[in-house]
Amino acid sequence: MIGIALLIATPIFVVLSSIFTNQSEIWEHLAATVLPQYITNSLLLMLGVSIGVLAIGVGTAWLVTMCEFPGSQIFEWALLLPLAAPAYLLAYTYTDVLDYFGPVQTALRNWFGWESATDYWFPNIRSLWGAIAMLSLVLYPYVYLLTRVTFLEQSICTQEASRSLGCNPWQSFFKVALPLARPAITAGLALALMETLNDFGTVEYFGVPTFTTGIYRTWFGGGERLAATQLAAVLMMFILSLILLERWSRRQARYYQISSPFQRLSTYTLQGGRAFLAWWSCCLPITLGLLIPGTLLVQMTLVNATETLDQQFLPLALNSLLLAALTAALAVLLSLFLVYGLRLCGTPAMRLGVRVAAMGYAIPGSVIAVGIMMPLAQVEGAIAPFMQTWFNLSGAFLQGTITALIFAYLVRFLAVSLSSVESGLAKIRPSFDDAAHSLGHTARSTLVNVHAPLMGGSLLTALMLVFVDVMKELPATIVIQPPNFDTLAVRVYRYASDERLVEAAAPALAIVLVGLLPVIFLSWQIAQSRLRSTH
Repeated sequence: MIGIALLIATPIFVVLSSIFTNQSEIWEHLAATVLPQYITNSLLLMLGVSIGVLAIGVGTAWLVTMCEFPGSQIFEWALLLPLAAPAYLLAYTYTDVLDYFGPVQTALRNWFGWESATDYWFPNIRSLWGAIAMLSLVLYPYVYLLTRVTFLEQSICTQEASRSLGCNPWQSFFKVALPLARPAITAGLALALMETLNDFGTVEYFGVPTFTTGIYRTWFGGGERLAATQLAAVLMMFILSLILLERWSRRQARYYQISSPFQRLSTYTLQGGRAFLAWWSCCLPITLGLLIPGTLLVQMTLVNATETLDQQFLPLALNSLLLAALTAALAVLLSLFLVYGLRLCGTPAMRLGVRVAAMGYAIPGSVIAVGIMMPLAQVEGAIAPFMQTWFNLSGAFLQGTITALIFAYLVRFLAVSLSSVESGLAKIRPSFDDAAHSLGHTARSTLVNVHAPLMGGSLLTALMLVFVDVMKELPATIVIQPPNFDTLAVRVYRYASDERLVEAAAPALAIVLVGLLPVIFLSWQIAQSRLRSTH
């Protein structure tokens, strides 16, 4: 177990070790030219996304939990749907709609008689604020989901006490509900910001220089691999600072609830204008985050079927499905091995090993890719003469392979599978193990015949989540992808970069449709648990 954990964490250690490498000239050049811009844009992006996801996530979570209005029960699960669409897909579709030659500005010029861009002002979607808007629309579900669960679990006595003391709904929200939900809000915000720093497609397409774009340009454009690794190390410091800040914000604070989970709360019934505002507040993020871009992708795919559903679409889909299926299966098997080993022998060293193996999800895909490519390049350089002499192999035979790409996915998404498998195994009582052992079952037989069937739902959830995450992953795939082996995500990025949005429509739509599967499944699970707990 410890060996697996160290193997998974190797790319992270490689990136961190680059800090101690002496490359003062290159680093001084970066620090004097692009580094301040990367830091400024990354901080502004995090600040803007924080405001966006908090406003949307917390506000909608409070509305659907504590208020009754038309459609509130539908919004409970529908507000999770934008999580299925990667931010870079929204960037491509909204650019096509809002650009100068898009339908919106064209219609405005026709209506008002404007002849050129000098006659009117229109916000530039390809900007920092545009990237903030796209990321906020797809990342707010992290805050919404965790915050809503916390609101559901809040004590009825606490809410009733605030009302008996004369608090109106707004005062009850700000003085009672919001402080009690702070740990969940902070955790959701941390996840959203980690995904923000991981984003590559959106900021690259909008021309916003950040660490992820800087790593890619330094690696491929400048050919300075060590400098790219050091940039990745700085980005990792950002992530670690974010995690430490989240832990520090809680410090010794404790937040307790005294009612049972999912106990029915006393809600506010909204009518008239208030009901309309609540409905519109919940409908708007779903419409902007999924319905509009999804409709546009469907329209472009159907109208231009011969162009976008060409002969290359099926091989691209098969490549993506192959990578996603292999990675998901390996992630579930590794998670099951690690978690079950921890159950059998939960020593401090083994617990530390599992936690180390779960570090990758907090690290951007571009950083992981750099951490994998650097040691592979060194190994290739060392054994190149031998491979040339004995196997007539030259060039990159370790870098840019499917194996390296799947390993990067495992490092990045193993934590997703671990959390699901661990929660499923924790629900199985230890008495089941004792009963199986008394009947002559070995540890392996107990896992296969007892635990695995009981954990079917958790294993399926882990498989589905990793599968979809791999389908959407772009930064790591861009850096490591094998020659002539594109995926749907990479092809969408290539087409969009060349302003060929019509050809990108079908691959983008496929990614969204696959991404909807776990979101719908998760929404169904939440609805079922809610239904069982209230009866």
